[in-house]
Amino acid sequence: MHYSSFLNYINKYIDLTEKEIAFLRSNTNYKKYLKGHYIVQQGAVCKHTNFIISGCTKNFYVDQQGQEHIVTFAIENWWSADLSSFITQTPSDFNVKCIEATEVIQFTYQNQDEIFQNIPKMETLFRKLLEKALVSSQKRIVNNFSLSAKDQYLYFKKQFSTIEQRVPQYMVASYLGITKEFLSKIKTELAKD
Repeated sequence: MHYSSFLNYINKYIDLTEKEIAFLRSNTNYKKYLKGHYIVQQGAVCKHTNFIISGCTKNFYVDQQGQEHIVTFAIENWWSADLSSFITQTPSDFNVKCIEATEVIQFTYQNQDEIFQNIPKMETLFRKLLEKALVSSQKRIVNNFSLSAKDQYLYFKKQFSTIEQRVPQYMVASYLGITKEFLSKIKTELAKD
């Protein structure tokens, strides 16, 4: 049952045989996390990449002053991990924490290579996912440099309306790199327009 949404997602990109599905199942894990639990902690090596079946996570780092900076959110049918740490198997720069109770399908670093060797089209799928993630990351960087805080919020609202409804406003503000008071001011101005 847990695998059906995962397999539906994969089928949007590639077709798997029954044998390949069985191999994939035997080389991935289902895991459930409670709200507030960490999937990855800053400084630890990210051992899994996670496909979210249900729930919501945030990727963030904590600076030397103890300030939290949210880099991404992830919800159903999205992936969540510290990719840099996962790919290089070096200590993570980010935390991945569950904002809601979250269910995932996990690929370990070792199992992912085995999956790629036995199901080459899965490697193609992951390449496409990484390409999309890179494009999204670059778009975010450009927006941070070129858009006003108000326009960044409007872009966030347009792109991630379902996330905005699920996370507290202070987290949206952290993602945008502004204070929650400033976000409140922007929302008040937008309500007047």
